[in-house]
Amino acid sequence: METEVKQIFDYSKWTNQLPELSDRYQKASPYPHIVLENFLDPGILKDCIAEFDELNNSDGWINYTHYNEKKRGLNKADLLPDSIKETINELNSPQFLEFLSSLTGIKDLLKDESFEGGGIHQSGKGGYLNIHADFTVHPHHRNWQRRVNVLVYLNENWEEVWGGKLELWDRQMKACEVRVSPVFNRCVIFNTDADSYHGHPEPMSCPEDRYRRSIALYYFTEEAKPFRRATLYKARPGEGKKKFMVWLDNKMVATYTRIKGMLGANDKIASSVLRFFSRKKK
Repeated sequence: METEVKQIFDYSKWTNQLPELSDRYQKASPYPHIVLENFLDPGILKDCIAEFDELNNSDGWINYTHYNEKKRGLNKADLLPDSIKETINELNSPQFLEFLSSLTGIKDLLKDESFEGGGIHQSGKGGYLNIHADFTVHPHHRNWQRRVNVLVYLNENWEEVWGGKLELWDRQMKACEVRVSPVFNRCVIFNTDADSYHGHPEPMSCPEDRYRRSIALYYFTEEAKPFRRATLYKARPGEGKKKFMVWLDNKMVATYTRIKGMLGANDKIASSVLRFFSRKKK
């Protein structure tokens, strides 16, 4: 008896919908994006959840803890368990990159094998990520312009009252246009332009033993003269008292980004530095 081959991403299903999906994506507001349900094989995502549980005490986690965010990330390929690694490999495969290019209309997308800023993310009670536009150039590939984010959520039985909704804000930072609950097997794909503002800024109220978890992958194109800027956080309308702290934290992040690009420092070192200075500011 032949063993059934596990199909992580159903190319036949999604490719058949590409004309409609691509049209929705490229016409979406506030910037090109799409939310897709039942995105991957649910069985492998349940395996990924079990592996997240086993990783909780790993020393490989990067603590992104400073004024503008409170979360953890793990982006070292050799520390990722089998199912998570298998899933990421599929989402970085040539066939998936072809699908992604057709969906977004962006040709020649490049995967990032170093998972810079991505990999897997986890936030617990009180976790948040202020509204921001992402860094625009890969710190270790000077001609790689960041173009697309793919987020896959792994949160079974997530309750609305816990918060953690991904917010997509208009390009002028006047209003939130889209809110997406991070429920199991939901995928959000969006363009990472210089003004693609997004985040989940309200501290979460989930129980101590529950987490907002995701696989986060970023894709690039090679450009002769890419637009270069560090992650840019923004205060929301009505948050006047926070503007100075957001601005100050932006300066720290920008300085770190330049140093990382010059010296090849990693996020493990950077998160420690940012956490140290965040304590000093409080």
